[in-house]
Amino acid sequence: MSKKVSIQFHAPLQVAYFIERPNRFVIRCRLESDGKVVAAHLPDPGRLKEILIPGRKLWLHPADSPGRKTKWSAKLSETPEGNSLISLDSTLPNDLIGKALGHQAMEEFSDWSLVRPEYTVGDSRFDFLLSDKDGNRLVLEVKSVTLAQDRVGLFPDAITKRGRRHVSELIDIGRKTGWKGAILFVAQRSDIDIIRAAPHIDPDFAKELAKAKEAGVFIFGRRCHITLDGISLGGRVPVR
Repeated sequence: MSKKVSIQFHAPLQVAYFIERPNRFVIRCRLESDGKVVAAHLPDPGRLKEILIPGRKLWLHPADSPGRKTKWSAKLSETPEGNSLISLDSTLPNDLIGKALGHQAMEEFSDWSLVRPEYTVGDSRFDFLLSDKDGNRLVLEVKSVTLAQDRVGLFPDAITKRGRRHVSELIDIGRKTGWKGAILFVAQRSDIDIIRAAPHIDPDFAKELAKAKEAGVFIFGRRCHITLDGISLGGRVPVR
């Protein structure tokens, strides 16, 4: 069984309603408390087209740095159905998985120990390097999933040349003696039962992922459980 691993928010979240997205990293929304329109940092540069719809209920976190231009950070959104939450922070999966690996809290990596985060191969930087008792090495890349349709998590939500390159390089890494490659898709929402590549969005990524499976790259999936207090790592879900 996996041990529970979570990350807590450091301050109460404030309800707001999405208005517009001037650029990839900034949104404008209206606070529920006083109706004031504010700018908030968006820590997920993904497309998020299906999530950031005018009027969508969001939760903002006060900025940690008092000198920052935007006084708020977007943390959560309600799902389109309004019955659960989606994390809007693309850095959280890495933080969560790093914590889980450090505590050996995931059964899919029970034979591996964390060596260090951020391992560079050529021109690419991967999220984690692990090793086993025999000295074999595992290069792990974590991918955040926010898009879902009919309880299916989909990746990517926009064309990702970088993601495709990562998959291709993990195939090459796995061909070396004593080395393995792995991809972990982390759905930042709980309302999914499976994760799939999205060929209608990025067919080249989907083809490369299929090649990776055939080549022996480990491919795993996890969901998250999200509350207004924080995010915790949920159970495993299949990736197909």
